[in-house]
Amino acid sequence: MMREDFVNEEDKIQEKLKQKTWNEIRTNDSWGIFKIMSEFVNGYESMARIGPCVSIFGSARIKPDNKYYLLAEKIAYKISKAGYGVITGGGPGIMEAGNKGAHNGDGTSVGLNIELPFEQHHNPYIDKDKNLNFDYFFVRKVMFVKYSQGFVVMPGGFGTLDELFEAVTLIQTKKIGKFPIILVGTDFWSGLIDWINTVLIEKEKTIHLEDMNLIKIVDTEDEVVKALDDFYKKYNLSPNF
Repeated sequence: MMREDFVNEEDKIQEKLKQKTWNEIRTNDSWGIFKIMSEFVNGYESMARIGPCVSIFGSARIKPDNKYYLLAEKIAYKISKAGYGVITGGGPGIMEAGNKGAHNGDGTSVGLNIELPFEQHHNPYIDKDKNLNFDYFFVRKVMFVKYSQGFVVMPGGFGTLDELFEAVTLIQTKKIGKFPIILVGTDFWSGLIDWINTVLIEKEKTIHLEDMNLIKIVDTEDEVVKALDDFYKKYNLSPNF
């Protein structure tokens, strides 16, 4: 579906909502709880059998000849050879590269797909029994965080930034245990990091300097694996696979 089709579809949804009373909308919301519960149950049961992996995030729009696609594929391959499974969002772009690298490395390759009106379709490198589909972003995000031994964040858009900042927030507020968050691509991420340091930390003081210790920036696949291994050696833990 093209973006203009999505806009037309939004118009149709808005028109349907106008035709419903508030009581009808509220009733639909109540029944929707059961669909949300079913996604959580299916996600928990499926992911518990797989176990924790390293999540790789990044843009769905990056093409296979892009340097970041090729790097994500190398990273996933190295991660799988180091004993870690790989989770991606299951779609094209960086997600496909992550699953492809894990597949080529004979590692566990998991895809957490989301139903979207454009861009998203599952890639062919996900293990056949590890392709999960979600309607709700927030359920899918819980699966990423709950079953991740680390986040590898490649260049991406709003969705990638959303996952990054949610993970940092959850660790910062001690809602989840600490795990490595690795940004890949100094050229891509340096502007954001500079803004965080100069505006959030120095000028407005909305976060603490030590919060930046939660994030590591690297440029190569070997640096990613080293960051993961160093973290788990420090805490006397080992890869789940």
